[in-house]
Amino acid sequence: MSPQLFAGRTVAVTGASGSLGRALLQELHRQGASLVALTSGEAALDVRETSGSPIPLEQVRWSCGQEQALAAVLQRCDVLVINHGFNSHADRSAAAVARSLEVNALSSWRLLELFAEIAGRDPADRPARELWMNTSEAEIQAAVSPLYELSKRLQGQLLSLRSLDLAGPHLRLRRLVLGPFRSALNPIGVMSADFVARAILRQVHWNWGLVIVTPNPLTYVLMPLATMGRWLYFKAFSKGAR
Repeated sequence: MSPQLFAGRTVAVTGASGSLGRALLQELHRQGASLVALTSGEAALDVRETSGSPIPLEQVRWSCGQEQALAAVLQRCDVLVINHGFNSHADRSAAAVARSLEVNALSSWRLLELFAEIAGRDPADRPARELWMNTSEAEIQAAVSPLYELSKRLQGQLLSLRSLDLAGPHLRLRRLVLGPFRSALNPIGVMSADFVARAILRQVHWNWGLVIVTPNPLTYVLMPLATMGRWLYFKAFSKGAR
């Protein structure tokens, strides 16, 4: 993989303080990207190369519901990676429902619409921007967390629906379908975040729009079928703005 795949490009990553967010920042840095870390935490983010040297990045604090406040930042970005998430595990309270839907689905949808609006104003000669959305294989399979599954399925459905209108010459959409990796959301994940980040960037290098990283072979069969089925259904029974 070319180490300069992202040379001269600015990449923003939400959920940057999580295990996958940090791993993506490290891999993107190795490939020449200028980095914008979007986090909800107060603490300064310290991400380092394997040598121990700090990785230069711009840290921007934000929270779900404040997506429009990121407009000026995203205007400067060539790629937006929507990677933040919330797992309520066994909690099925009204508060857990609200937070799961807000963080996993609605916030992602608002960022998608915002970035697409920004891309739609780009001049014709500007290289297309990219939006990568981490939906998880919980879109189609059990994750031993009902609210996580419900909210991730909504996130994936919204991406499929809106991609009919938002994907185009100015914006490339990529869906990241990831299996269980070790993180604060899933401390018993079987993959490391570093492995997943490298696999994601490898498939992006191959220019794949559906990026799947999982030890589960069924996902490689079911996910393409699910996305194609949704595309056909939404195309047949819904209409875009006129």
